[in-house]
Amino acid sequence: MGWRPLPLHLYTVTANLLAPVAYWRVRAKLLAHGTERARLRERMGHATAARPDGQLIWFHAASVGESLSVLRLIEHMGQTDANWHFLITSGTATSGKVLADRLPSRCQHQFAPLDSRAAVGRFLDHWRPDLAIFVESEFWPQMLGMTHAAGVPMALLNARISDRSMRGWKRFGRTARHLLGMFSLIHCQDRRTETNLHDLGLAHARAGRNLKSLSGPLPHDAGALGKMQAALDGRPVWLASSTHPGEDEIMLAAHARLMEQWPDLLLILVPRHPERTADIDTLLARAGLCGICRASGALPDGRTQVYLADTLGETGLWYRLSPITCLCGSFVPVGGHNPYEPAHAGSALIHGPLHANFADTYAELRAAGASTEVTDETTLAKAVTELLADPGALEAARARIQTFAHAQEDALDALALDLSALMDPV
Repeated sequence: MGWRPLPLHLYTVTANLLAPVAYWRVRAKLLAHGTERARLRERMGHATAARPDGQLIWFHAASVGESLSVLRLIEHMGQTDANWHFLITSGTATSGKVLADRLPSRCQHQFAPLDSRAAVGRFLDHWRPDLAIFVESEFWPQMLGMTHAAGVPMALLNARISDRSMRGWKRFGRTARHLLGMFSLIHCQDRRTETNLHDLGLAHARAGRNLKSLSGPLPHDAGALGKMQAALDGRPVWLASSTHPGEDEIMLAAHARLMEQWPDLLLILVPRHPERTADIDTLLARAGLCGICRASGALPDGRTQVYLADTLGETGLWYRLSPITCLCGSFVPVGGHNPYEPAHAGSALIHGPLHANFADTYAELRAAGASTEVTDETTLAKAVTELLADPGALEAARARIQTFAHAQEDALDALALDLSALMDPV
């Protein structure tokens, strides 16, 4: 693999020694989340599927959000050449479950190999990718180095490096330049990342559209949507999506205020992590609110005040159902979540003030008048009230955010063209 900075050499020795221990830890996690035993070996680079004939484009993503963000790009590239096949790797059980029903044509999923020489070597020997595309910030040194050494063209999509992370990168500037210099194409999701990478000496880094803006609307089950609409029977509804600890309390307090004016109003609350159901049930009891869980199979009835959507893979259903969304992860410091998902569904968007991971996007949303920023339960209740009380204002808000989402489409063609050039350079 040639010369490597000393920190990478030390990392390599340590990672190779600890790989067996790391495997047993990730194996336990996968089993705990219901992963088939036969697939556990994938984390050590043992393939459980055959490599297809033709050229293979490998996408590596960390988890659910990153994996889903590339599906539409894969569909787009798949239309370019019928001989191109696609592989997505990720590390979490949840990503494997969600992707299982959404993979485009000529695409398959495997769990990513651990970052050991043996595991990555087995993976590359079997799959022999013709192009490797890494999404966001999955920088596993041996995976990158061995892929590059194998002569595989490499691209980094939707790169995001915060100012804080950049300070750490600069302390190991030679190491950062060595790793990131392996990428022929670096597509940044914001100007801040572009500037930070230029400061590191990576002049070919270029800002573009956030990949998540190009992923299109989330899928939903039309039959399930019809059943929910029938159960609501015209009741007003609003959605709190992707809540984290500390945000459920804000959502429930705002809902209690709103019910003073709209007693039949329903809140659909979608926790970011469904395993938090028991904690949220406790909060509902304390607030004196009547709630039922989606996982129980029950539909909301006239007594239901909060519907706890504690299932995976149904977020698209809730965005389609609710005309108003409060997108969480923005009232506590976790960086915010993807606003394009409710935008594509035409759900009027409200959010908190903490959204550093999508800073450029939220600035564009504000400039387009396509979202409303609030700070607490009082301002949240006020924003929802204004939309519920004025159907014309609600429809205008929904139209603005859907227009904003559709305006991102042209960037998909440009990105697919850039990646295709790496497959067959002129």
